[in-house]
Amino acid sequence: MGKTPVRMKAVVYALSPFQQKVMTGLWKDLPDKIHHKVSENWLSATLLLTPLVGTYTRPRALVPLFVSILFIPVACQSKY
Repeated sequence: MGKTPVRMKAVVYALSPFQQKVMTGLWKDLPDKIHHKVSENWLSATLLLTPLVGTYTRPRALVPLFVSILFIPVACQSKY
């Protein structure tokens, strides 16, 4: 069985200069779109962000506590 050559066509897509106004629809009513997405998915966003924020802020809140425990001044320590 012989190999038969297959002709390939290259397809190039481009916007014509007359169709550039298509992109303005993405920015139209952007605040309304954001409000709609947030109000629609507020529970999912809360369940995603709460562990992330808690993981970041909890260690930062505990650092002063650990510093005060680890570096007790010598005058406060017992001699016995």
